[in-house]
Amino acid sequence: MKGRKVETRFVLCIRNDGCEDLEPRKVYQVIPDAAAAEDGLVRVIDESGEDYLYPRDLFVPIELPQAAEEALLSAA
Repeated sequence: MKGRKVETRFVLCIRNDGCEDLEPRKVYQVIPDAAAAEDGLVRVIDESGEDYLYPRDLFVPIELPQAAEEALLSAA
């Protein structure tokens, strides 16, 4: 689809409840996954550098300034 921009979203991990691949108080990039969202899950790029599904209640969505988003994406 021409001209359609995919919005980059980020979440803040608020707890890891035994998910050692997540660090509380860390920002993670979300990979859109509608099917996972229907099941109460969110797909994020975790500490391994790969995207995995985690329970949505481990995170809160956040909005970042454009400069912060660019810095996070370029560091990945």
